[in-house]
Amino acid sequence: MNKRQSLFIFLLPLIFSISFLLTSCREGEEVISKPDEFTHVYEASENKLIRAIAQVFKDKGFGTATINQETNQVESDYLIQDDWRTKGIARVKKINWKECEVVLSVITEKKISKGWEMRRLLGKNQYDTFFDAIELQLYQEMYKVK
Repeated sequence: MNKRQSLFIFLLPLIFSISFLLTSCREGEEVISKPDEFTHVYEASENKLIRAIAQVFKDKGFGTATINQETNQVESDYLIQDDWRTKGIARVKKINWKECEVVLSVITEKKISKGWEMRRLLGKNQYDTFFDAIELQLYQEMYKVK
């Protein structure tokens, strides 16, 4: 292996990791007009799913979640840190006798001179983490002894 090949093998991963770090710094810069919504289907009743979502919001630090039984919606309080505020909203819709769909939205806003501006902070992977946490909590809700 000559010097040019060994230099290339050394520099390629270095350039790749630097470009990855630079793109990750831009997170939260994209201004959006409508919050992102992601969906997931669970095999569970609406009531147990709603309780599981409320507990996950609490566990993730969103504070106390408000449950609206009429609309099957769970909404957290705003979590405010520095110039950012975040709120979670989940809607549960029954699909059939054994499945329910959850539509999850995490609203993140940055304080600017004119008020609050909605920004995209979470990606699909972070929403998948939320859905995994809901599934784990759902199993705990299903197997609670009353």
